[in-house]
Amino acid sequence: MASNEKELRQKSRVGLSDTNLLLIITVSVFFVMYICAVAFLGEGFTKPQTFFNILNENAYLIILSCGMSVVMITGGIDISVGQVTSLVAMACAVLLDKQGGNIYEAMLIAIGIGLAFGLVQGYLVAYLNIQPFIVTLAGMFFAKGMTTIINATQFNVQNEEFVKLKNTRIDVPGMGAVNKIGNYIPAYVEIGVLVALFIVIVLFVLLRWGKFGRHCYAVGGNNQSANMLGINVRRTKFFAHVLCGLLAGIGGFVYFLHVGCGSPSNASGAEMNAIASSIIGGTMLTGGVGNIAGTFFGVLSLSTIKNIVASLGFDEPWWSNITVAAMICIFLLVQSLILARKNTKKAK
Repeated sequence: MASNEKELRQKSRVGLSDTNLLLIITVSVFFVMYICAVAFLGEGFTKPQTFFNILNENAYLIILSCGMSVVMITGGIDISVGQVTSLVAMACAVLLDKQGGNIYEAMLIAIGIGLAFGLVQGYLVAYLNIQPFIVTLAGMFFAKGMTTIINATQFNVQNEEFVKLKNTRIDVPGMGAVNKIGNYIPAYVEIGVLVALFIVIVLFVLLRWGKFGRHCYAVGGNNQSANMLGINVRRTKFFAHVLCGLLAGIGGFVYFLHVGCGSPSNASGAEMNAIASSIIGGTMLTGGVGNIAGTFFGVLSLSTIKNIVASLGFDEPWWSNITVAAMICIFLLVQSLILARKNTKKAK
């Protein structure tokens, strides 16, 4: 058993070498894009608040993408996270605005919804061997239907406790700017950003040095080899989906905290953005390779390229979609080259 654990650690280091290479590429691309934006697109990108706004607007997406990356590392996928986010936001909105609930009950509802989806989908994928895409596709449609059943119209939440929490700002010392009339405006982040950063740090440590992380990489790399190393493949896949569901619930509440409303169209396309961010961040669709830090920079890169396209005057949504599609294709090509290099080394 000790020899199996030693072999697993060695295999994990081999997988992580590819992960680190993709991480370096992702981080480099982000910094190059942002530096170019600062240099050529005016002073808007030079203000610290512009960067913090990227974090404020995408805190929920960072959380969803982290959960997506964990599942993709095991060789699976979860396309229900966007609609789960919408369901959580609507359920919390109705509870607070129409049922007289409080903020703590809303948090429990969000976590409960996310865990329920994670447990059911994880069981169907891991123990009944149903394809993750089919299971989570069903979950996506179920969540979409439940959102409309709860409430079919958009409304803003007026609950005083919630509004106070939503409007809470955490000032970032020394990062403010002076406006046109000479007043100093401190830079700030929302509460959701702190939650997202905490999750990124915890998952980074868990996947990099934790036993669960080594198992995820081993299962995604090769199921049969993982079985031979004594890893419970089904349990690993199950807990990966449970974790993804839990993070979808938390991400849904963070999204709700940012927008402050319930709507059937909330978080539209969030699952595709989460997948795109994971790919850009270096997580391979084939499994076995990925990094939470890369996923974090993948979200930042995705948002930055959209801001750059808008700043260039291409305000129509299809231009940003085309640009994102091009980025995904480029990163998939890079992943293919790295995978080919890896297979060549094995052949030798």
